Amino acid sequence: MRIAVFLLLLANLLLFVWTQGYLGGSTNPDARRVEEQLLPERLRIVARDEPPPPAEKQTVPAAAAAPAPVATRPPAESCQRWNDLAGTDADQIEQLLGERFAAFKATRRTLGEITGYWVFIPPLASREEANKKTAELQELGVREYFIVPSSGSSPLAISLGTYRNEEAARTRLEALRAKGVRSARVGARKSKSALSTLDIRGPATQAEALRQAIVALLPKAAAEDCQTAGEATP
Repeated sequence: MRIAVFLLLLANLLLFVWTQGYLGGSTNPDARRVEEQLLPERLRIVARDEPPPPAEKQTVPAAAAAPAPVATRPPAESCQRWNDLAGTDADQIEQLLGERFAAFKATRRTLGEITGYWVFIPPLASREEANKKTAELQELGVREYFIVPSSGSSPLAISLGTYRNEEAARTRLEALRAKGVRSARVGARKSKSALSTLDIRGPATQAEALRQAIVALLPKAAAEDCQTAGEATP
């Protein structure tokens, strides 16, 4: 029994001495840890006595941007001008556009031959206002005036004189202003046989077909390009 206890103590003493390195083992306390490492050849020293560099941020590729929409140019536009049209002829062309060429839009201007000029006060809202204005003219010493009938071309305007040329009309206007008439102005007088001009705009691809259709409808009509006429197409 004593021999067993002695042998157990001796074994513990030998184990202690070996772990402390007194039997030729390494004196480095980390030596045992090194021996117990798994796959030490895969270890890599990043830095000595320096903090490791910050890890590079991995840039996540952005999602593929949606392709930009392809800019589409508006279709080319044509503009043709039809001059010196009688009122009925202009009406027929506008009817043709509505029935067969809806993509085209027409701008109509009615022009009349200037036969003279007149000095006038623009149309008033009612007969009572026109009478009130004539009373004011009388107080200013104006005796020559005429109220245009409601059925006239400028209903309830007040005519202050008609003249063959613009210079004479402006002379009359200056005389009226000297008396205190401030609302009078000069305007051109046009003949009743007015002519119309149509500017027709629409897709260039159908311009020639429209031109031929109008000529077939009105053989004497002729068109010119709006740019040639001095107006650029928008």
